[in-house]
Amino acid sequence: MATLQIPDALLVKNYMAGDESALAVLINRHQSKIYGFIYSKIADRDLADDVFQDTFIKVINTLKSQSYNEEGKFLPWVMRIAHNLIVDQFRKNKKMPMLRETEEFSIFSILSDNEPNIEAKIITGLIENDLQKIIHELPDDQKEVLVMRIYQDMSFKEISDVTGVSINTALGRMRYALMNLRKVIEKNNIILTN
Repeated sequence: MATLQIPDALLVKNYMAGDESALAVLINRHQSKIYGFIYSKIADRDLADDVFQDTFIKVINTLKSQSYNEEGKFLPWVMRIAHNLIVDQFRKNKKMPMLRETEEFSIFSILSDNEPNIEAKIITGLIENDLQKIIHELPDDQKEVLVMRIYQDMSFKEISDVTGVSINTALGRMRYALMNLRKVIEKNNIILTN
């Protein structure tokens, strides 16, 4: 029971120093949150198992190479790795079905060019760049919640678990982040539409 009280940062340090059991404690401590997050995005048990394993392979490789430097934010770091692997999985599995042209069916009847033109891409890029600059100006606690909610598509329950604050605190931080963004946008007459 005493091992549950050891902070993540110390367990990471112990593992990097050669204590293999420290990683087992970290995995046992966080596996339900991490696996739940992965499964909520993929909803395929076998694929979720693969992503979970790949996540910890990446964690182990990073820790073994001594390149981990997240300063005590082990769980958010692992969640970020899992999120990136989920995105990679979706990209890898995005394949078009094989369709053959017949007298009744023409491929051109279902193909459409929904790709934005170069002007729309440039405008979208500028908007995203402006928004990133504004977000960067937020206090760290607000920025963290906003990024997890908007860019990582995490629920407030997941954010609460990852950050170690109550759901109400996470909601409050998100509310203040949005209010602060709105103030900066209005103050500087920034237009965020294309």
